[in-house]
Amino acid sequence: MLAGGLQRSTLLLDQGYQVGMDASLTHWISAAAGISPLLDRTMIAISQFGVPLMVIAVAMQWWSRDDRLHVRHACLSAGLSFLIGLAINQAILFVVHRIRPYDAGVTHLLIAPSADWSFPSDHATASMAIVAAFAMQALPRRTLALFVIAFVICWSRIFIGTHYLSDVIGGVATAAIGALAVRLTYRENSRLDAFATRIL
Repeated sequence: MLAGGLQRSTLLLDQGYQVGMDASLTHWISAAAGISPLLDRTMIAISQFGVPLMVIAVAMQWWSRDDRLHVRHACLSAGLSFLIGLAINQAILFVVHRIRPYDAGVTHLLIAPSADWSFPSDHATASMAIVAAFAMQALPRRTLALFVIAFVICWSRIFIGTHYLSDVIGGVATAAIGALAVRLTYRENSRLDAFATRIL
């Protein structure tokens, strides 16, 4: 009985420490919000337009001169990873109802409040799914460039006060799962891939 009680107490303390650390790191990242109007506007713009710009950047790769069919396969994989990752998020939102950090007094919100639950971050999933898809196709320079953009998008979501750090980490995890599922099921040079990569 005593051992069981100690184990439960230790587990609760560990969980409390993890939650506290998550809130502390989230607060630290968003602490600069509201200090510089220029920085605030920049972060808001990145948060709002970052993912669409990444999608456009991927779409532009369709006409790549180098290794065109392989790059096109990566583009299609990125799109599928994006969609699967977001579908996973929607399933999670049915069972995980986490309030936003601004509602918990952890962050200062710079944009209109969201009607959705906080965990996981769709922006993190969408941006990192693209990165993961390109990484799995062994395209390092493109992957690095996309990662830099995705990282700034993820950072902006915490900065503007709409997500916890762990929401972003959760979004990265679902992005990786989506990209891995595509990697395992959507084969390069399959009939479907050969047809799709030769369009336009």
